[in-house]
Formats: sequence, C-alpha cells, structure tokens
Amino acid sequence: MSVRFERDNLPQRVRFASGEAAAGVAAEVEALGASRIMLIAAPQEAELAGRITAGLPVVVRHDEVLTHVPVEVAERARAVAAAAGADLLVSVGGGSATGLAKAVALTAGVPIVAVPTTYAGSEATSVWGLTAASHKTTGTDARALPRAIVYARRSRCPCRSP
Repeated sequence: MSVRFERDNLPQRVRFASGEAAAGVAAEVEALGASRIMLIAAPQEAELAGRITAGLPVVVRHDEVLTHVPVEVAERARAVAAAAGADLLVSVGGGSATGLAKAVALTAGVPIVAVPTTYAGSEATSVWGLTAASHKTTGTDARALPRAIVYARRSRCPCRSP
C-alpha cells in the first residue's frame, strides 16, 4: 500500500521573543515596507497596543472590535482603512481583533501583522468569519492570513506583553 501526503505551507512568519512584541512588530513593519498603519485593538487593549506601536507610522486607530465580526462593523472598519490609505493592519488582542483585521484585509488587500493576547488560533489561519442577521458565514481566503504573528511572553501571561 502506498501512502501519500501533500501539504501547502502558508506564507507566514512567526516571531516569538519574551517581552519583545514592540521590536517584533517594528521589524515586520520594516520588512513589509509599510508607512500607513491601521491599528485595530479593542478599548481594553488600547494601552498595550499603544506601547507596541509607539514610534511606528500609525495613521488611524480603530477600536470598534466585537465578537463574531458583524458585517456592519466590518464595513465601518473597511471605510476607515480606505479613508486612511492604510497599507498595513496591526491587530492587537484576541480573536475578535484578528477577525476584524481579516475582514478588512479581504477587501483592502493589505497585509496583517497579528499580535494575539489570547490563543484563539485565528492568527495562524486564513479562515475568516462575518455575522449578519444572527447568521455567521465563514470561508478561507489567502488575503485573510496574517503575514506575520508576533508572540511575546511576559512572566505571568504567555501572550500579553509589549
């Protein structure tokens, strides 16, 4: 009996370094040649997101982050990204922030650098989801795959740190 295995690896970089999220994000911004960042982070992550992106060319901060990414929230975020001329999305937070970045990337065609503060796993996939009228639609699209994930560890929580 013959055994076959085939796998397509996703084009994604993962950075992990204790307490070095800011340096990791800065390196990704440089590697991607970005000059107009849209920062996506819920209000409770604003302080952390600000520390991680301090000194970077953030042109707009967007904090309307909701679970299951309602279509109307995605549309507003897409409009903000377009108006700002964003060329990179940086999401800081859990799966909801990553999910919103994916929804924007689907139409804006700009890369995502995800800085997860929880381990939802969404940051490592090209799966997207949008909710309309209590019905969630999901799919896969290469544009939704974050180009980079920056994991950084802090002493008490393995995911939350600048």
